[in-house]
Amino acid sequence: MEQTNELLNGKISSALLKFAAPFLVASFLQAFYGAVDLFVVGQYTGSAAVSAVSIGSQVMQTITGIILGISTGGTVLIARRIGENNLKRAASAVGNLAIVFAVLACILTPAMLVFHPTAVSLMQTPPEAVADARNYIFICSCGIPFIIGYNAVSGIFRGIGDSKTPVYFIVIACVVNIAGDFLLSGWLKLGAPGAAIATVTAQMVSFLSFLIYMKKKGLPFAFGRSDIRFRKNDAAAILKVGFPLALQDALVNISFLAITAIVNTLGLTASAAVGVAEKIMGFAFLPAGAFAAAVATMSAQNLGAGKPRRARSSYRCGILYALVFGVAVCVFAQLFPNVLPGVFSRDEAVITAAGQYMRSYTIDCILVSFVFCTNSYFNSYGKSLISFIHSMIATFGVRIPATYFLSRYATDSLYVMGLAAPAASLVSIIICCFFLRGLHKNIAFSHSS
Repeated sequence: MEQTNELLNGKISSALLKFAAPFLVASFLQAFYGAVDLFVVGQYTGSAAVSAVSIGSQVMQTITGIILGISTGGTVLIARRIGENNLKRAASAVGNLAIVFAVLACILTPAMLVFHPTAVSLMQTPPEAVADARNYIFICSCGIPFIIGYNAVSGIFRGIGDSKTPVYFIVIACVVNIAGDFLLSGWLKLGAPGAAIATVTAQMVSFLSFLIYMKKKGLPFAFGRSDIRFRKNDAAAILKVGFPLALQDALVNISFLAITAIVNTLGLTASAAVGVAEKIMGFAFLPAGAFAAAVATMSAQNLGAGKPRRARSSYRCGILYALVFGVAVCVFAQLFPNVLPGVFSRDEAVITAAGQYMRSYTIDCILVSFVFCTNSYFNSYGKSLISFIHSMIATFGVRIPATYFLSRYATDSLYVMGLAAPAASLVSIIICCFFLRGLHKNIAFSHSS
């Protein structure tokens, strides 16, 4: 309640910053967790293994995006039941989230185990990296039940209002993964398969630890086996929120796979370079994502309290905070383009190509400050369809065609190819401005009438 009052009545800049900090920490840990494999493999093996891990992790990120979308649906339903003080139905929501995820595990796990060679082929994986990419995805697919389990438990805890506890188990996963990577990929020289085994082991330890913790601590309401029973209304409520999010996340990730497939046709060096750059950019986009998440919550609460001006101010403040980080990243990449790629690879050709790509790609860090926060602002008004529309237009209408065209006619340097991302974001901003103008006109009209 204290936090809610601060979001509604406190100083906007400090309240937004305080609320965004936990999101940023959690997001950083998750990104760090995903980058460890690439770092260790890059230090102890060659570019083929780097390319394989990069491609494999992007395929698995598509699966994770689907899981996260459904998890959000569970979080929202549980939170609503907690807010209504209907603890019995909250327990039912938890039970049905478990059922939905169990079904999802039974679908996704065998599907990935069977079709992972097809995924590698569709990615236009360089011949030198095919075997490692297949092994990496196959092993990681065995860990899908643990990914699902962790996100299910995290969704439950966030739904009951505890966003800190999931972070502790991300830390556990990071520690286990780092140790496993250095042992298996470094000392035992297992390369990409070793990194995959380390990842699955980390996911398993994290999930089981989280499960034991939840069983010992319990939930703030009675929960037993009788609550794990399919109820059509609860399952439908979870999927009503979760499915559109899962679909959008899946389509966006598929678009990244398509871009990677295009880049892979340019050869092993380009494939490894873009893989390294994408991993770095995953970190670079974290501040904008964290402030966007804070804007969504703060705007929604203030709109619910009848304070649209304060909601708009929090939106603008979020953009300013994100811009500070975005400009800093972009400037750093222009001045020192090869520093960060050098962390993930020892191949000079890969480092140089990744640096070229990042110099243009990091312009997007500035533009997504507007895009991410605007998406959250629309979502707080219940206008999530707008976010979906402009995201699809920018991704499939601009970024993928631009990447394909530039890969065919600008092959001397990856710098030009990196411009496809900011070009797509610029289109999103133009579309968003159009919808923002209409949204604010409608608000002004409703208030005047």
